[in-house]
Amino acid sequence: MGLPPLGPVPTLAELAVGRPGTILSVAAAAGLTQRLSALGLSPGRNVQVLRRAWWSGPLHVRVGMTELMLRRSDAARIAIEPCESGV
Repeated sequence: MGLPPLGPVPTLAELAVGRPGTILSVAAAAGLTQRLSALGLSPGRNVQVLRRAWWSGPLHVRVGMTELMLRRSDAARIAIEPCESGV
């Protein structure tokens, strides 16, 4: 059912806590892509991981002025470009 991994491109699931990044693409089924876009997770948007839950739990993410919790499996579908400056 799942799509193949994104490969060498870093994903939101791999982004270090506190480090900002820019979304490059979302490699997911149409329904998930639409849901993530409705939450603000679309190409060109700046994101930052604020916290990681234990034992492969969800990520606490900031997108613009919005904060949300995101499953790591969903975050692994979001290709990002890490940034050096703040979001």
